Amino acid sequence: MKTHYLFYLILVLTFSTIRAQDDYENLTVSIGVVVSDLEASIKFYTNIMGMEETGELDLDSSFGKASGLTGGRPLLVKILKLKNSPDATEYKLVSFGNDKKGFDKHIQDQNGMQYTTFFIKSTADIIKRIRENNIEFLGDTPIKLPNGKTFILIQDPDGVFIEIIGN
Repeated sequence: MKTHYLFYLILVLTFSTIRAQDDYENLTVSIGVVVSDLEASIKFYTNIMGMEETGELDLDSSFGKASGLTGGRPLLVKILKLKNSPDATEYKLVSFGNDKKGFDKHIQDQNGMQYTTFFIKSTADIIKRIRENNIEFLGDTPIKLPNGKTFILIQDPDGVFIEIIGN
């Protein structure tokens, strides 16, 4: 009897997990980031990280209030992707003109989203763009990982840590 119970429990847990995963229409996640300077952030993510601007959402104050996102402020969301494809993750930037916060020194300095990781084929071009734009490499990066890939750590204009991993 215990064996049957255990079998059914495993079966239920397995199908519950599969069911939850099947609830999603899209297998990517759209990430929203509030930035202090929209143009500076767009420039960073397009010119340094190689993303492309693929669209925008212009949401009025009534939507901001009804959705609970802004309490009644309108918002203009700029959508960036690594590739203009329906299967690509959206990185959505929005600014309310908030002051730039001080930069954290490490990801453990506060809670919440602290870093984004970009996996690239070759680090040569991005290292060149980082240097040409006088962006500071953090720690001792670029460094070689045990798997032979290069790890780079920088920060975006608002201090979000950007990990870059590639050959």
